[in-house]
Amino acid sequence: MGQTHAATPGAEKTGTRAEMREETERVILDAAERVFAESGFGGATMQAIADASGLPKANLHYYFASKERLYRRVVERIFTIWLEAADSFETSASPEVALRQYITRKMDLSRRHRFGSKVWANEVMHGAPIIQDYLETTLREWTETRIAVIRRWSEAGQIRPVDPRWLLYLIWATTQHYADFAHQIETLNSGPLSDRQWAEATDTVCGIILRGIGLDDGGTA
Repeated sequence: MGQTHAATPGAEKTGTRAEMREETERVILDAAERVFAESGFGGATMQAIADASGLPKANLHYYFASKERLYRRVVERIFTIWLEAADSFETSASPEVALRQYITRKMDLSRRHRFGSKVWANEVMHGAPIIQDYLETTLREWTETRIAVIRRWSEAGQIRPVDPRWLLYLIWATTQHYADFAHQIETLNSGPLSDRQWAEATDTVCGIILRGIGLDDGGTA
C-alpha cells in the first residue's frame, strides 16, 4: 500500500495565505470596478475604493500601489474574461456552435460583470488614455485571429459571405449594450431582467445574428 503524507503546517499556512490574498484582491477589484464605472478614472479615489471594499486605505495600497495600477488591473480582468469567452472559436466543430457559445457567454458576462464592461466603455469613449497599448497590441492581435477563423468559415461556404470585422463589432455592440446601458434597460423593464428575460434576450440575439449569416439551430449556410 502506498504511504499517505499529511500536509505540513507550513504548507497549510502558505496555502491559506495565498487564498486569503486572492480573496482580498477579488474584493478590491469588485469594489474598484463599481467605483471606476460610476466615477470614471479621474473621479474615483483610492479612499472611495477602500470604503467600498471595506478595507483600510493602507491595505488597499499594500495590494495596489497606485490608482492607475489598480485601474489597469480592473481593465485586464474584464479583458481576460472577454478573451476566454471566445475560446469556442478554437474548440467548436462548427461556426453555429462557436458563435452561439460566444454570444451566450458575452451576454452572461454583461449580466455578471456590468461594471467592468462600463469601465472599458468609458475608457474607450475618452480615447483610451490609460489602455491604448491594449487596443494597439493585445486586442488587435486577438481580433485578427478571430477574423481569420470567420473568413475561413465564409470561404468554405459554412456561413454567408460577411466581413468578419462587422460581424465581431455587431456581436460586441449588442451583447455589451446589456451592461453599458443596464440602467436604461432596467428603467424600461421596470426593474432588473429576470432569469427568464435574460434567457429570452440571449436566444433572440443568437437567433438574429446566426440567421443573418445563414445559420440557425444547427442549420447550414
